[in-house]
Amino acid sequence: MDNENQVMTDVQVTENGKVVFAPDVVATIANLAASEVEGVTGLGGGFADSITSILGGKKSLTKGVRVEVGNEEAAVDMSINVKYGCKIQEVSATVQQEVKKAIELMTGLRVVEVNVFVQSVTFEVEKNDKKKNEEVPRVK
Repeated sequence: MDNENQVMTDVQVTENGKVVFAPDVVATIANLAASEVEGVTGLGGGFADSITSILGGKKSLTKGVRVEVGNEEAAVDMSINVKYGCKIQEVSATVQQEVKKAIELMTGLRVVEVNVFVQSVTFEVEKNDKKKNEEVPRVK
């Protein structure tokens, strides 16, 4: 087994063995929890994440999330995009609470910090139903 991507935790040490979490598991939990918060339009990654998604073509559930996991604790850094018009501090505080709650509930690890970096503010383009229903004139 490759021990670089695995973290030993004492969450459930039984006579049968130990529970081991890969850092990507904790990052995925954080991503999904943050994505469900009202006002979060997505998680942002750095340049490397952008290139990876362009080349790979698949959506990464760890994009924009970096975690450090110890034996009993975890720390999370994440970049988010916030919808224009939302109160950024409230959205960020909710993200911190929800990410912490989800990781602690699902893994048993104690989350010592969730650092939220607001990478951008996004604007929703209003869809005009009238324009959608109109026929586009064809040029002959």
